[in-house]
Order: sequence, then C-alpha cells, then structure tokens
Amino acid sequence: MVTDGTVPPAEPPDRLTDPRELLDGYLDYYRDALLRKLDGLTDEQLRTAPLPSGWTPLELFKHLTHVEIRWLQWGFQGEPVERPWGDRGPDGAWHVDGDETFADLRAAFLSTCERSREIVAAADLGGFARPGPRFDDPERPASLIWILFHLLQEYARHLGHLDAARELIDGGVGE
Repeated sequence: MVTDGTVPPAEPPDRLTDPRELLDGYLDYYRDALLRKLDGLTDEQLRTAPLPSGWTPLELFKHLTHVEIRWLQWGFQGEPVERPWGDRGPDGAWHVDGDETFADLRAAFLSTCERSREIVAAADLGGFARPGPRFDDPERPASLIWILFHLLQEYARHLGHLDAARELIDGGVGE
C-alpha cells in the first residue's frame, strides 16, 4: 500500500526467462510489498490483532524476518542461529516485545534481506543446503531453488493475510 502518492514497484518483467533474476525479482517485489502494506499504520494499529487468529501486523512482520533467517542463514548456509523460529509468546504464537519498535524491526528486516541476497548471489540455484540443524540428514538437504520458491509462497500467503488485516484496520486495499 503506497500512502505517499508514488507508484509501487512493478513485478519483474513478464518476458524475463532467467530463473535467478525471476526469483530475486519476485522476492524483492514481495519484500517491498510487505513494507508498503505496513506503511502509514500507527503504532497502535501495528500492535492490534484485527483477525480472530490473534496475530498483529507487527508480529507478522517479525515472523517474516525470521522466515528469511530460518531458511537461508540457518537452513541453506547451516549457520548457527540462536532462535531460528523467532520469539514465541507463552502460547507459542509470534511475539513482539513492547519495547520493540517498527523502526527497529524494519532495520532488522532490511538487514536480514540484504544478508539473504548475499547468500543467494553467492550460491548456485541447483546447490543444496549444508548439513546443519535445519537439514541434519545429509541425504535429504533442500535445494536453494526449492527454498526460494518456499520463501515466495510464505510471502504470498502472509501478504494475503496482511491485505485482509489492513482492510479491516483502515479500509486500505493493497497492491
């Protein structure tokens, strides 16, 4: 959702045939869409759950940051990550502490996305995840291209949730 009158970025070109450019382009398109859909919400709106499931837009935002970390840093790279599933509340749901601000979470998201781009740029799409805590069976690691498609479906699904939440919050409809 663009609230400043600018035109949102377009999807990658429909004549694009390079799988890497297509995956990279769509991931960045969805990352930007996430930021646009949160743009203009007040702190109270970001922290209020508009849907019966109980998650807030800020919790969804933080969750998607951890999705990137879990699948690319912890999963594909096999790097140690302290809390790959993110912060969970006592009920196991996504959790954002009261002192965490949108600006802080936005900075963490942008930093995480930059790290994800570096990982993807340095790897072969047909490469497989390193053995580690995410894929500890060396006979069954996930391929990078599978992980990237999985990330795309995570973004698409959750941005749909956020579209519904945003419409309930302030009537805004997303692109």
